[in-house]
Amino acid sequence: MKKKANIHATVQPYADIPLRTFDLLPRFVEKYGKKKVMFACKVDGAWKKFIGRDVVKMTDTISQGLIGLGVGKGDRVAVVSNNCPQWNMVDFAVQQIGAILVPIYPTARQTDYEHIMHHAEPKVVFVEGSLLHNKVKGIIEQMEVRPKEFTFNPVEGLMTLRGMMVSVKVDKKSLAALQARKDEVDEEDVATIIYTSGTLGTPKGVMLTHHNLMSCVAYYGPHYPVPSSQKVVSFLPLSHIYERSVLYTHVYLGNATYYVENFGTIMRDIADVKPEHFTTVPRVVEKVYNGFMRKGDKLKGAKKRIFHWAFQLAERYDETGSKNNRAYRFKLYWANRLVFKDVRKAFGGRLEFIISGGASLQPRLVRLFAAMDIPIIEGYGLTETSPVIATNSLALGIMKAGTVGVPCGSVNIKIDPESGEILVKGSPVMKGYYKDEEQTKIAIDEEGYFHTGDIGEFDEEGLLRITGRMKEIFKDSMGKYISPALIENRFAESPFISNIMVVGENQKFAAALIVPNFEHLKTWCEENHIAFTTNTEVVKDKKVIDRYRKEVDSYNKFFGDYEKIKRFELLDHEWTIDDGEITPSLKIRRKAIAERYQDMIDGMFAE
Repeated sequence: MKKKANIHATVQPYADIPLRTFDLLPRFVEKYGKKKVMFACKVDGAWKKFIGRDVVKMTDTISQGLIGLGVGKGDRVAVVSNNCPQWNMVDFAVQQIGAILVPIYPTARQTDYEHIMHHAEPKVVFVEGSLLHNKVKGIIEQMEVRPKEFTFNPVEGLMTLRGMMVSVKVDKKSLAALQARKDEVDEEDVATIIYTSGTLGTPKGVMLTHHNLMSCVAYYGPHYPVPSSQKVVSFLPLSHIYERSVLYTHVYLGNATYYVENFGTIMRDIADVKPEHFTTVPRVVEKVYNGFMRKGDKLKGAKKRIFHWAFQLAERYDETGSKNNRAYRFKLYWANRLVFKDVRKAFGGRLEFIISGGASLQPRLVRLFAAMDIPIIEGYGLTETSPVIATNSLALGIMKAGTVGVPCGSVNIKIDPESGEILVKGSPVMKGYYKDEEQTKIAIDEEGYFHTGDIGEFDEEGLLRITGRMKEIFKDSMGKYISPALIENRFAESPFISNIMVVGENQKFAAALIVPNFEHLKTWCEENHIAFTTNTEVVKDKKVIDRYRKEVDSYNKFFGDYEKIKRFELLDHEWTIDDGEITPSLKIRRKAIAERYQDMIDGMFAE
């Protein structure tokens, strides 16, 4: 039975939260047992599990190895790797000797690699293997003080992490030295520097302390009241504070974290692990949904009709529970019996909820998954806030599509009365930007409020809604303000659209670059007897363009006249991280896209 929402209630933070991140490790062993699985990853197709006792031992050995290399308090250590247990052990090992971990996205642009390495000046660099070593090799060779490099997987000419650990002499003296270093670490010390993904410019190094990280865990974790010692899957990059803070929460709760092999194996690994919950971003939810719809489109006759009837019914679901009358619930019962039980089985059959963050999720998908008894809980935050600021809450029974819920108890949120900007003050707010006092003073005002750059409002129920990004909002030639994110989020509901960017600053109307959902478009072309040879050819087809005009017109109805998309161009390829069009966290890089397609944009506004 759905818990009744209580917007005025509060959630008590975890009572025994550690002061420092690495204190989570001995607590895990003491509370959940030496042999309790902490991490797992695929090795040669089979799950290799790491129990708590071994993780603690290996982490301590890595710390002693770093001390032997001369890594001191405040020194930076970089890690360039996809998710794996070694990533976590290096993270804890660096922090418990008072050093600072600098994670770098494996998929970052080469220019970002160069900026981060030269700006952070790491003393040691850990890389996953040969592919990522090749990305940093040339940069390391050019650095004035060359950091020592170690690898998780064998690379010719370099020592592996395992090799470093084997070389460590563990004795009473080295253990005492390690304990002394642990004792020197204060909760207000910087634990990590995370470089923002730089959607509009050069990445900035966000300094987060142990207190920042642990206070965030303490206050947002209780909104998802789950028993300890569950299994979860992880596929979002640990380089991002979102997944990393979730990981800390799992260690606190005694959950076993299973790292999927890659994005292509997500659903297979989920079905194998059978997790109770996991975290994701909207783009992954959209791709999973599209995958289900493709399977439905391949069905024949009555099965196909029942499938689409069930999903259309689910899209009308009221996730707050107040408008689902008896007749609707009867239909939903049969939709679950006939269709949705198989969807839940695809997720392993034990999934209780999904947490989504990083960007706005289509309200349609929130309703749909809730109807399937797989609630998706949206939250909101930034790297600078460790990251969670607000969240919908299972504990309070609060789940409302189009909102990011209630503020966490660790923060005070206010809306600037003039600009509408969301301002945040509290324990998760960063210490500042590394080597950048000027930007720090701009971001955090004299009252201690961090200026998020996001525009928002509290709705009639007191839930926070994000309505735009200050740097993205533009004026048309008539002086009307347009928030592209609001328009893009609505248009992203279309199964025909994979990605979209709205343009029109200082122009008479709004226009858009549209990346088609080529898989859905291919199915539509087959049903309508239209040849689909190549992406380049199909986006020029008059019938295809007419179909997209119809789609654009249908979504334009949600907006005022000055916000409607009057013209658009279909692109023949997906935007990618490698091409610099989207960030590693899957947000579009507006400046880069605008520059790349300037001629096309100019053409849409030509008389």
